Amino acid sequence: MTGKTLRALMGASAMTALAAPVMAETLTIATVNNGDMIRMQQMTAPFTEANPDIELEWVTLEENILRERVTTDIATNGGQYDVLTIGTYEVPIWAKQDWLAPLEMPAEYDVDDLLPAVREALSVDGTLYAAPFYGESAMVMYRTDLVEAAGVEMPDSPTWDDIKAAAEAMTDKDAEIYGICLRGKPGWGENMAMLTAMANSYGARWFDTDWQPQFDSEEWKTALTDYLDLMNNYGPPGASSNGFNENLSLFQQGKCGMWIDATVAASFVTDPDDSTVADSVGFAQFPNKDGVDNHGNWLWAWSLAIPASSQQQDAAKKFVAWATGKEYTAAVAEAEGWRAAPPGTRTSLYENAEYQEAAPFAEMTLKSMNAANTQKSSVQDIPYTGGQFVAIPEFQGIGTAVGQTFSAALAGQMSADDALNAAQSNVTREMTRAGYIK
Repeated sequence: MTGKTLRALMGASAMTALAAPVMAETLTIATVNNGDMIRMQQMTAPFTEANPDIELEWVTLEENILRERVTTDIATNGGQYDVLTIGTYEVPIWAKQDWLAPLEMPAEYDVDDLLPAVREALSVDGTLYAAPFYGESAMVMYRTDLVEAAGVEMPDSPTWDDIKAAAEAMTDKDAEIYGICLRGKPGWGENMAMLTAMANSYGARWFDTDWQPQFDSEEWKTALTDYLDLMNNYGPPGASSNGFNENLSLFQQGKCGMWIDATVAASFVTDPDDSTVADSVGFAQFPNKDGVDNHGNWLWAWSLAIPASSQQQDAAKKFVAWATGKEYTAAVAEAEGWRAAPPGTRTSLYENAEYQEAAPFAEMTLKSMNAANTQKSSVQDIPYTGGQFVAIPEFQGIGTAVGQTFSAALAGQMSADDALNAAQSNVTREMTRAGYIK
């Protein structure tokens, strides 16, 4: 082969190499099947256009299944996912296990703009381990037209007695209008989020300072009995199968007089494209029990985190910074209006006059989030932190087990007393086995 021929072949090879496309990295993103996350999937074009070397693959799951799968994967170092959708419960526990990659965000991300309570909940020793996509507390969403027609009032800060009176007055089962919709689907993050918050507002606690379960207390008995009475008398049929999404659909269809749930739902129930009652929705704080100064507000942030097992951490950090940054919020506002912007994460959103005007729920959302005290969720002394959950690794198992028992009580399969006795026995056994009870 002559030198001239060799040079020609080498030149051709170089041109071929230059023409070959760069191999794209594929990020596998595990997320929950709620409206905000589905919207995010539909709005990723600006990110992929700006990052042609990154492809996105979505695994969208129902809440309980998502938790089960990502927990199993990260605990076994499975490496199936590059970005996880997790909450304020998992972040501190998993970070301390070195299961999550720390997030060092670029300056333009403006970490200091994150709401202090949310940033603190997603950090360990001052290091951020997850970025909040949206944050929430819990509040009352109610039909202003039905409240008016029933001749009752809904205070900005109602008691559970106010809730019961309104539920009774608005219920018209013949017209398929139910005075109240609450979560009944079993799961530590489903019905137990609601019931733990409700129990907190009644003065109850999961454990005393010696980690002894407290389901045999008068506070828990009163809270669960009132919950069952509300749902059996004024709730929809089949409520033991209803979680967040099912109740959202019922409310949007005009079948719920009240719905007490996550503040993030406010943008969906006031969306005229999806909600038949969008123009007649009012908002109030999570109820408290007469004589107990504790609204029981929860604090949660569905957040994006990167497992330490991911082989594409740099690309994953780019995506997380984009999806939870100000640029994405502005893009949602431009496409769907400020009312649809992901709430509960940034101070700047609540200082935005356009958002305040477009979102009638903004003030109540911020008030509810600021009222949450995850460091002391009960008026009694407790050895744990967390609002609608107990921040220990065992809570996923015991919380779901108790949720199944209470859901069975709602379905009429056992009494409140039997459900509480079963919860007390089961949790005592598991906490003893885990070494909390000596």
